[in-house]
Amino acid sequence: MSLVIQRGFFFVADFDTPFASYVEAAGAQVAWRFPSFKRSQLLIQQAGIWLLLLVTASCASHPRSDTVLTRYEYQRPEMGMAFRIVLYSPSQMAADKAAEAGFARIKQLNDIMSDYDEESELSKLSRSSGTGQEVPVRDDLWFVLNRAQQLAERSGGAFDVTVGPYVNLWRRARRQHQLPDPDRLARAREAVGYQHVRLNPSRHTVELLVPNMKLDLGGIAKGYAINEALKILRGLGIDRALVEGGGDVGVSEPPPGKKGWRFELSSLDASNAPPARFLSLKNTAISTSGDLYQRLEIDGKRYSHIIDPRTGIGLTNHTLVNVIAPDSTTADSLTKVISVLGPERGLQFIEHTPGVAARVMRDPGGKLEVYETPRFSRFYQRN
Repeated sequence: MSLVIQRGFFFVADFDTPFASYVEAAGAQVAWRFPSFKRSQLLIQQAGIWLLLLVTASCASHPRSDTVLTRYEYQRPEMGMAFRIVLYSPSQMAADKAAEAGFARIKQLNDIMSDYDEESELSKLSRSSGTGQEVPVRDDLWFVLNRAQQLAERSGGAFDVTVGPYVNLWRRARRQHQLPDPDRLARAREAVGYQHVRLNPSRHTVELLVPNMKLDLGGIAKGYAINEALKILRGLGIDRALVEGGGDVGVSEPPPGKKGWRFELSSLDASNAPPARFLSLKNTAISTSGDLYQRLEIDGKRYSHIIDPRTGIGLTNHTLVNVIAPDSTTADSLTKVISVLGPERGLQFIEHTPGVAARVMRDPGGKLEVYETPRFSRFYQRN
């Protein structure tokens, strides 16, 4: 099975003009195939990552204030999309090793959490649904599932990683350019619901309570991978870095001589959209979700790739959501919550989430609307 890379939702830059070439390159439709999962390969790969951390970190401390740092950039297909790492390092060798370790960690997490790879840990867990088995899972998958369940409960099901049966129907709908069959949606609904997931914290086991469940971590795993890649870079003494995957970005300290990493927020594809705004970010994350490039249009109605887990229907409220949060796991998942709940309830939800800010732009019936939480304006770049 292959995925298609879609154009990113905003430009990213760490100098005075937007870095457009990467986003334009990512706009091409390129297919990447997932590698098969093999436990032995994963263990060797994991050992290699931490060996690299040990060897490099033992001989590379944080550079002195007078050390000249050079910008290095790397790009690689991971998780079915283009991932990019930008970092500042005192040497090419240290930069190459750090980037390689970061990408290796992202690949390792894809091998665990991919719903495309039939041999991933996530896929094997899904196949246990309805069997009455409590399946032990490793720390990474446990962390993500635990965070997902907490958010599902708090949002009343607006975020729900059990949406896999719905997602499969809508993927097929986009290929065939027709809406999912109502009978199939009804059957899928029987296997969807975060209440059907039972976590055992003492044993780190997961039980999927009803048959035919299929977990989909597309709304949270990418953010977690970005967090983990930044953690790897910090462990290797790289504390000025950016990791981007699709519409999600995490950053640590800013580039030398800068107050922050500079981002240009894109707008909706509407004639009355406001001009672009710029953000300055450091030690934080930003995620963007919307239906600009992934959608289905039938009889003049626009259906987003983001599905309301409570109904099984793609969203139709032509919306672009930006979330700024302390980490990418949080930012990635909360964009989906806001998209499903809508701007009023979604931003109220964000206001009760410490350290998080959000912006929503929507175009219902050709009338542009922009909503922001009060904290969001703090991140706008000041001249």
